[in-house]
Amino acid sequence: MSEVVLSQKAYIKMVFHAAKYPHSAVNGLLLGSKSNKTEVVDAVPLFHQCLYVTPMNEIALIQVESKAANDGLQIIGYYAASENFYDNTIDKVPAIKIADKIVENNGSAFVVVIDNKSLCMDMKHSGLKAWHSNDGKWAKAKHSLSDSKNTIDAVSLLLQRGAMKELNDFDNFLDNTDNDWTNQNLNFDLKKILAMH
Repeated sequence: MSEVVLSQKAYIKMVFHAAKYPHSAVNGLLLGSKSNKTEVVDAVPLFHQCLYVTPMNEIALIQVESKAANDGLQIIGYYAASENFYDNTIDKVPAIKIADKIVENNGSAFVVVIDNKSLCMDMKHSGLKAWHSNDGKWAKAKHSLSDSKNTIDAVSLLLQRGAMKELNDFDNFLDNTDNDWTNQNLNFDLKKILAMH
């Protein structure tokens, strides 16, 4: 069974995305280095409105792929959170189609689903479920967080402060191009905050 390791930055962005839009489904891409396809170093929040509209997905994928390549990274996975509190599976066909496309491009991929029931201001565990592509089928995968205890403590504290409002997804960018979908300001703030933990 494969194991995906999520960096603090990637995990916090995924949780922030789901927490910023608790009434909507959200999705995004997971980035890793070309040499290590099991370590997620960053997450790119994509949509909170029309998650599976093909033209917008294609534009986002091209933009993210280009930016990732410039940073020496590649798309290695996909994440999602459902608008339904109890839906924590990967059974939605469009999500799997996007993940299958990632497999086509790099040979493997992970899908991470945020368990909505676990998101709260005082998180006790990661609240994630993971799957890995294996011979054309999706099988459960183990996952872990870098510096797990401190990461979960930091995300709880940041959620209490409302820090998720700083996150921009690709939908925000399409609404107003001043909204930076790469979240450079948030990345800078997270680096400083996490250094204190």
